[in-house]
Amino acid sequence: MIKILLVEDHMVVRNGIKLLLESQDGFEVIGEASNGKEALHFLASNPLPDIVLTDISMDEMDGMELLQVIKKQYETVKVVILSMLNQINYVIEAFESGLSGYLVKNVGYSELLFGLNHIAGGGRYLSEEIAMILLDQVSSGQSYTQLRGEMYEDFDISDRELEVLKLIAEGYTNVEIADKIFLSKRTVEGHRQNLIDKAGVKNTAHLVKFAFERGILN
Repeated sequence: MIKILLVEDHMVVRNGIKLLLESQDGFEVIGEASNGKEALHFLASNPLPDIVLTDISMDEMDGMELLQVIKKQYETVKVVILSMLNQINYVIEAFESGLSGYLVKNVGYSELLFGLNHIAGGGRYLSEEIAMILLDQVSSGQSYTQLRGEMYEDFDISDRELEVLKLIAEGYTNVEIADKIFLSKRTVEGHRQNLIDKAGVKNTAHLVKFAFERGILN
């Protein structure tokens, strides 16, 4: 029996995946969580699952952060991402962090079940859609570094946004930033969200990581 912890913030999606898995012989959903923090609480106080099946984009703690914690604290637990995001940078970063499988949410039921069985048996799995994107990239002779550069080349920020970004990287809260540069808290919140949107990242932690990788901050 393959024991699964299901981590998904949309209840309808989570229930649908649970019903599918539990309708199959050999699968058991032993727990559910709506974000990474809830998942870690479950892992700390219950028998460990074979697989944590998680989304990426979630409040409190996202799937990428959850993956990194699990691989440090629970080495035997396999992590599989099931997400709408099919960007290659997420895929590569996740596998470098110890991911066992990456599937997109429009994957067919049969492929999802095959992938989970393959992973439970000790393999790693990449969904067909992601594999084809990677194949196209290799066929065109394009490297991951070039691809990432093209994704970020239009990132353009104002002097004020750069000022806010530097303070975010130093760990200041919106209220503290507002006090330091004499803006309202709402204005600072707007700058933070604009920066996240422009960078095409999921949260503040990934924004700061992006800024250092791009050389915007050093």
